[in-house]
Amino acid sequence: MEDWEIDFYWLKVQHFVKDALNKTELPDLQAVLFLIGIQESGVIKETYTKEEKEDLMHIAVCSLLSQEGYFEFTGNDQDGWPHFRQIRGISEEGVEHQEVLIKQKVIHYFQENHFKIDNEKN
Repeated sequence: MEDWEIDFYWLKVQHFVKDALNKTELPDLQAVLFLIGIQESGVIKETYTKEEKEDLMHIAVCSLLSQEGYFEFTGNDQDGWPHFRQIRGISEEGVEHQEVLIKQKVIHYFQENHFKIDNEKN
């Protein structure tokens, strides 16, 4: 995916989430990861502690990057929270590269789960 495509589809994801949640501002990457973490974990509560929010974002990143072989799902704990094992290190190309990779995986996640951010698959 080229840079302009990532920017274009990332903006579509942000608008989809903003509209779905009836918010006035576009969500940042952390907010989108938090929502994916809720979806992937199935842990739905009225409020979350700071630690739970961080755990949910971690679950999202692990779930997204498991498709690329960075993590492997090892099972759920007694409370139903999913756990992952890191298989290989994430690129040493820096934080910016990692953020682009995660955005690409988020875009793919929304496309694959039919969240209507686009009519075509990439």
